[in-house]
Amino acid sequence: MGPLDGIRIIDTTSMLSGPWATMILGDQGADVIKVETPGQGDHTRSLGNRRNGFSSSFLNLNRNKRSVTIDLKTTEGCDVLMRLCARADVFVQNFRPGVVERLGIDEPAIRAVAPGIVYVSISGFGESGPYARKPTYDPIVQALSGLTTVQAGADDRRPRLIRTVLPDKLTAVTAAQAITSALVARLRTSTGQHVRLSMLDAMLAFLWASDMGAQTYVGESVSQQAAASFIDLIYETQNGFMTVAVMRNKEWAAVTRALDRPEWLQDPRFATPQLRETNIDLRLEMTQEVLKTRTTEEWLARLEVEGVPCAPVLNRDQVIAHPQVQASDILRESDHPVAGRLRQTRTAARFDKTVTGLRRGAPRLGEHTDEVLREIGLTPAEIDGLARRGVVGGAG
Repeated sequence: MGPLDGIRIIDTTSMLSGPWATMILGDQGADVIKVETPGQGDHTRSLGNRRNGFSSSFLNLNRNKRSVTIDLKTTEGCDVLMRLCARADVFVQNFRPGVVERLGIDEPAIRAVAPGIVYVSISGFGESGPYARKPTYDPIVQALSGLTTVQAGADDRRPRLIRTVLPDKLTAVTAAQAITSALVARLRTSTGQHVRLSMLDAMLAFLWASDMGAQTYVGESVSQQAAASFIDLIYETQNGFMTVAVMRNKEWAAVTRALDRPEWLQDPRFATPQLRETNIDLRLEMTQEVLKTRTTEEWLARLEVEGVPCAPVLNRDQVIAHPQVQASDILRESDHPVAGRLRQTRTAARFDKTVTGLRRGAPRLGEHTDEVLREIGLTPAEIDGLARRGVVGGAG
C-alpha cells in the first residue's frame, strides 16, 4: 500500500509545484483529497494536449488523488473544509500571501480543529520582502535566483532559461521531502508544525551545492563569474549529438586515448582539473572538432571501452525506447477510465517492503465529493443541500 498508507492529505494547491508534491506522496500511499473550485478546478485541467476532456498535464500531476469541489469563498464551504482537516494529517496550500487569511483557512484556523496537523505553505518568494506579494511563474524564479546566468555559462554571456520548469519541479520534490520530515517529527513529538517553502528558497539551496562557489567565502571580492566546467557541452557528431563529461585526471587521460589525441595529455593548459576549467572554451572547441569526424555510435563505442562517461543525445521518442530506460522499469502503462491508455513514470523511489503503485488515475472534477463528504459524516440530504446552494459540486 506504500509507506504513507494511512496518512490523509488535504490538498488545496493548483498548477505544478503543490500538485506534484502531493502526487508524490499519493504515489507513496497517502490518501490525497484534492480540493477544487466547483465548475472550474485546477488550471492545468484547461491546458492543451487533451484526450476525452483530460489534459496530459493534469493527468501527470494528479493521479492517486480524490477530487472534491468546495467553494471556499462561502462560510459553509470553509466549514466543510474544516471538517475534512479535522480528520487529516497534512494540509497543503499555495495561495498567494494573504489569501488564506481572507478565506479563514490560515494555520491558526486549521489548527483550531486539527491541533496535530502539518500545515504546509508553498509560495513564490516567501512571506516577507519586496517580492512577497508579487505573482510568479517559473521563469521569474529562474531569473531572480541566478539560474539563467548559470545556464548561460558565464556572467558575460546572455542569460538563458532552462526549457523545463525546474524551480516548480524542484519545489515540489523539496516540499514532499519536507512534509515527510514533519510527519516523522510528529511521530516522535506528537506535535504538528507549519512548514513554509518558497520557490526562490528551493532554487537557491539547489544552486548553492555546485554553482555558487565564488559566493561562498564571506569577505572576499568576487570577480566576474567564469564558465563552469562541471557539465560539458553537447557535442555534434557526424550523424547527431552526444555528451561527454570529464572531471578527474583519469577520465581526461581516457578521453585523449579514445579520441586518439595523446598530445593533449602533455598540454600544460589541461594538466589539472582547475586548468581544464580555466581553459574550458578551448578544451571544448578542440574536443568538438574531433567528434565531428565520426558517428555518435562509433564514439560511444570508443569512449565506453576507455570508461569515459558519455551518452547519446536523445529526442523524447528515443528516450522511451532506450534500453536503459526500459531496463529501469520507470515507465508504466495503465488504463484511465476516461483518458484511455496512458504511459507515465512510476514514483522514482522504490520501496522493497511497502511497495508503491497506481491506485487510481487523475480524477474528474469533483468525482469524489459525495464519497469523501460521507466519510466525514455528512448525510445524503446535507450533501444535496450543499450542492443545491453551490457550496459543493458533483462529478463533472
